[in-house]
Amino acid sequence: MNKKALVLYILLFGTFLAHAQGPVRDRIKTLKVAFITEQVGLTSKEAQEFWPIYNDHEEIMEDIRRKERAELRNNIAHAQELSTNESEKLLDNLIALQFNKQKAEQEFLSKLRTVIPAKKVLLLVKAEEDFKRQMIQQFRKRRGRD
Repeated sequence: MNKKALVLYILLFGTFLAHAQGPVRDRIKTLKVAFITEQVGLTSKEAQEFWPIYNDHEEIMEDIRRKERAELRNNIAHAQELSTNESEKLLDNLIALQFNKQKAEQEFLSKLRTVIPAKKVLLLVKAEEDFKRQMIQQFRKRRGRD
């Protein structure tokens, strides 16, 4: 990706965050889709097969993260007061969620290999990390101004 396109994505992302009055999550998702499409270089045929797999995976991962947050929010704050049994159960639940997350990632990468070349799967992994990094940078910049 050239520097101009990268700067454009960063500016768009910053603009969306600065003027976010609607659902920020949808705006971020739109930027992420554009960013991934650009970075991975999906053909139209690849995109038709890629995005349903990607979106299903995102839903699975969000469900796991939601369960993880619920477990932690409801129980970890009171970890000091938990009984041994309750502590064991909470830890078992967290381990199971971590296992499910890892299994979902493995299945996702395996499915992707069937619809796009391995190189593009690796470019996707990199693009997701780059996008996350940019989001964090924008958040920090914005937070510093407020």
